[in-house]
Amino acid sequence: MPKAKSTESKPKAEKDESVVFVGSKPLMSYITACVTQLNRNPDELVIKARGRAISRAVDVAEVLRNRFMTDLKVSSIEISTEQVTTAEGNTANVSAMEITLVKTK
Repeated sequence: MPKAKSTESKPKAEKDESVVFVGSKPLMSYITACVTQLNRNPDELVIKARGRAISRAVDVAEVLRNRFMTDLKVSSIEISTEQVTTAEGNTANVSAMEITLVKTK
């Protein structure tokens, strides 16, 4: 008897979410990505970062709000700790942050 395929789907909120993951690229790369995401979904943008990239994510949010799109407002900031497996097979705790920006009307 053939196995049935899983038809599990993500909740609607996760499907429509505009997310930009911040890493080690230059600041303007992430600002361009944020503006592109806001053109696709103008209501909300989530900026995510882990570890040392958290300060860059805050810079992206502030430059975006103060210089490029002054109608954006910080809706929420969430912090957490994620467990990551290292190359040696050990687990390490890494700080993570999500900044949610919304357009004010």
